[in-house]
Amino acid sequence: MNFQTLTLITVLGLAGPWLAWRRSWHLPVILGELVAGIVFGATGFGLLHPEDPTFTFLADVGFAVVMFVAGTHVPVRDASIRSALGEGAVRAVVVGVLAVFAGEGIAAWFGTGHGLLYAVLIASSSAAIVLPILDSQGLGGKPVLELTAQVAIADAAAVVALPLVIDPGHAGRAALGALLVAVAAVGVYVFLRWLEDSGIRHRMHKVSEERQFALELRVSLALLFALGALATRSHVSIMLAGFALGLAVAAVGEPRRVAKQLFAISDGFLAPLFFVWLGARLNLREFGDHPYLILLGLALGLAAVLAHILMRLLGQPIPLGALASAQIGVPVAAVTVGTQLHVLKPGEPAALMLGALITIAAAAWGTRRSVAFSSQ
Repeated sequence: MNFQTLTLITVLGLAGPWLAWRRSWHLPVILGELVAGIVFGATGFGLLHPEDPTFTFLADVGFAVVMFVAGTHVPVRDASIRSALGEGAVRAVVVGVLAVFAGEGIAAWFGTGHGLLYAVLIASSSAAIVLPILDSQGLGGKPVLELTAQVAIADAAAVVALPLVIDPGHAGRAALGALLVAVAAVGVYVFLRWLEDSGIRHRMHKVSEERQFALELRVSLALLFALGALATRSHVSIMLAGFALGLAVAAVGEPRRVAKQLFAISDGFLAPLFFVWLGARLNLREFGDHPYLILLGLALGLAAVLAHILMRLLGQPIPLGALASAQIGVPVAAVTVGTQLHVLKPGEPAALMLGALITIAAAAWGTRRSVAFSSQ
């Protein structure tokens, strides 16, 4: 990689804000970044080479930061969520059961043997997409609290389950690695809690703010990279390391200043770079050799939306069910890890991302309907 390539990647990252410019469309920023990567990567002009070691390493760092930020979005400390945990948990479990049947059926239909992987994808929800939408649109009330709890539970469960199902032959090793990362994350939480209760964090913050040291950000990144190192040594995806640390930070309470600094680093550079890299890595030309995989993507996306809107039977409004079906972090992780482990068939990564895009479209519809209903 050189500065010309880095300039191209940074410019392509602007496609995200450009495509999401109109608020009424409710499109996530990452959609434009993915499309830009697809156009200039393996599918399109071939100007980006995702196999480049430097590009790949920077993308891994971006992935870890993306999952870290996603974990901090989970409202662990929100007392109002606790009253909705019961209903949210029931819906998340029911969606999970439906997802198992749907995933196994789709895998049998297409002969991929990835039924459990599909089940995790169908059952997942993306806190990184849903929670910012709820905040930006000012949606509230008991149904929204129940939705928040449901999404948080489903997102956390899917992140833990994915490493176990994507490579069943090494599920035991993945489970041990996940346990080590989880224990380390608990240790980080205890450490951060001690810093907070002892007043050390507050004193650090005051000095850091006065002298522009950015100490809290430096500590956060050091912890993130340490957990990432543990995850890679334990043969576990850095997805789990980032998300677990995000949960630990959310449980303690993320300082507003750190949140702004992380936003600048993540959304300003590392996250766009990662999604452009991911788009460049996807080869949609494989759909030409395996056109039936387009149907696989459609089936996965529609199954996810259907499984979630069926929660209307448990009292959830259909638009909120469609919003709950939004997924991006778990499919991205499945594509990233599955490609690295060579467990996905040619064209299957693109099919997984197609399914995710369908859920995002459904979530955009659900958002519009929810906003229109709340304004009446």
